[in-house]
Amino acid sequence: MKDSVLKLSWAALDRRLNSPVGFRLLLSLFLVVAIVFSAVPLLHYFRGRSIMDYKLWYDTGKHVLAGDEIFFLHNGKYDFMYPTPCAIFLAAASLPGQAGLIVLLVAINSAAWFISAHLAARLAAGQSGSGRIKNAWLYLVPSLLVIIYIWSSYHLGQSSLVLLALMLGAFVALRSEREIFAGALVATAAAIKAFPVIAIVYLIYRRHWKAVASLVVTLLFLLLVLPAPFRGFERTWHDLEKWSVGMLKYSPSGIAQRPKRSQNWKNQSLVSVANRLLRHVDADAASAPHTQKYVNFTDLQFAAVNAVIIGVALALGILFIAVMPQRQMRTAETDAIEFTLLILMVLMLTPLAFGYLFSWLMLPFAVVTQRVLAGKGVAILWWSVPALAVLALALPFPRVAQMYGNTFFAALLLFFGLSIELLRCKRAGPQRPAA
Repeated sequence: MKDSVLKLSWAALDRRLNSPVGFRLLLSLFLVVAIVFSAVPLLHYFRGRSIMDYKLWYDTGKHVLAGDEIFFLHNGKYDFMYPTPCAIFLAAASLPGQAGLIVLLVAINSAAWFISAHLAARLAAGQSGSGRIKNAWLYLVPSLLVIIYIWSSYHLGQSSLVLLALMLGAFVALRSEREIFAGALVATAAAIKAFPVIAIVYLIYRRHWKAVASLVVTLLFLLLVLPAPFRGFERTWHDLEKWSVGMLKYSPSGIAQRPKRSQNWKNQSLVSVANRLLRHVDADAASAPHTQKYVNFTDLQFAAVNAVIIGVALALGILFIAVMPQRQMRTAETDAIEFTLLILMVLMLTPLAFGYLFSWLMLPFAVVTQRVLAGKGVAILWWSVPALAVLALALPFPRVAQMYGNTFFAALLLFFGLSIELLRCKRAGPQRPAA
């Protein structure tokens, strides 16, 4: 009796949400939330409160416009640590003033959120066209599950939603055999924040040679040619060299230009979590005076920890390759899971993965939602429900849970679950070929 009542209630709710009125309400909800999220940084600015990274973006843009150095040491580290093209973009954004820059960036964030939600739903549903997804749950559930990370992007002024939109756009382009466009989108993401370039390994393995060539050519253009009219060729090369020397370093004291934050609880990458759990490093490191905290289970040498990191990374890569279907066996369904595994790999393996970056879990949760709604998600629930529970530990224990790497381990659980799901699809054989 109770089962019948639940089924009827679910059916009624499903009909209402997927009706034209339901879609309009969902869009209205998105607009309201986006406006509220956008208004907070502006209110902070007008009230003289901290505007987080928005101030850094504005200052960087003004440095570029004034012809000053972009990468200079401040308190022993770079304040701005992104590639030169990102600084060029910020120069244009800073022209309307600091308030104008905030308005522009939150508007871009809102557009990127909308695009990401649509593309994630489209990939999960295996839709080849560009029309509206017929199931509203694919929009609602993924965004709801990562809403705290979406909020962080607005609050801090970070570009994680923009990067997600570019990566999802690249996946849709690959599905449509527009490899040149796909490579250019990944290159644009890498020019904003370097880590998406990791995806080139996947493109090489899948022999998307046009995408690889497009990625390399576009990235070289963005790094060396685009800044030249503003910085000159000699200074552009100097900027790239200085960024490389400052950012591409890893030592027992930390990663790149974040020696303290790179190994504390805010960083949820494999590199950081392994160092916190396997070495005697301060898990609550900060520039200001603080009480040191340690969560390590053992105290290995730095070289031994790196051996563990490399071993885990190789194991994840081998598992990824093992569950991939052969090219002729790929379908829209397997592509969605495969792209999701790539997103999870990038999240876990990038050296600096702070909380806001995990808005990228939008695609994994969209795929899980689609499979559950299609009646294929019983097995994946055994992995995704514990992953959600591990993520939720950060609500009652925000700092302690992240010290132990709860966000990393949630991504790892999703990776294992979706790997098994892709293997099941691979063994079942193709039902619908990918575009």
